[in-house]
Amino acid sequence: MKAKKIINLLKKKKLKISFAESCTGGMLSSTITSVSGASKIFKLGLITYSNESKNTILKVPKKIIKKFGAVSIQCCLSMVNNLTKISKSDVAVSITGIAGPKGGTKSKPVGLVFIGIKKASKVSVYKCFFKNKGRSYIQKATVRKSLDLILRVIK
Repeated sequence: MKAKKIINLLKKKKLKISFAESCTGGMLSSTITSVSGASKIFKLGLITYSNESKNTILKVPKKIIKKFGAVSIQCCLSMVNNLTKISKSDVAVSITGIAGPKGGTKSKPVGLVFIGIKKASKVSVYKCFFKNKGRSYIQKATVRKSLDLILRVIK
């Protein structure tokens, strides 16, 4: 199980992790905290689903959301950088995307997701596209991809 692997690796390295989730609605936090031992490494989980919460809680500037949209590299980057400041975690992960079934456009279709990961001063934002096989599928696929990326970053 990837979540257990992540927990063990973070414990071994004495690192703490935090998440700011939008389209996954806390599913990543739930996946990690469902494993015994998560309390040793899990610091904070935020669900910043609305644009307002991205702005008021994560301090994503309104101008970023207005210019680029909530589902953008720029928003995801701001989310992960500000999550690091708020949580004081060693590793921070942000997720923003369109899980559907509605809300997609030609330039930002349903299934478009951005995953941001920050460890120390290294920040990466990954653009992912998951097939539109339904909301639940996209959310679960996003969590699986996030776990893979977290493992890659913390190794």
